[in-house]
Amino acid sequence: MEVLKVSSKSNPNAVAGALAGIIREKAAVEIQVVGAGALNQAVKAIAIARGFLAPSGVDIWCIPSFRDIEINGEKKTAIRLLIEARQ
Repeated sequence: MEVLKVSSKSNPNAVAGALAGIIREKAAVEIQVVGAGALNQAVKAIAIARGFLAPSGVDIWCIPSFRDIEINGEKKTAIRLLIEARQ
């Protein structure tokens, strides 16, 4: 599955475009974030992508979960947002 890593500096419109493109091709994508700012940008991107997909009759839903990851040898807890097309 495709994984998009979103940071607090990510452009929500750019992430939304990538998200919508992947959903159109594969019907599911995972977004991975660490921190409140990154989660904020990811949620904005999901809302924008929903608007991009709506005219073609595609709706999406989000399933959040936690994931332990390692960044530069440091263990962190990331939030995983599984985005799927809803039938």
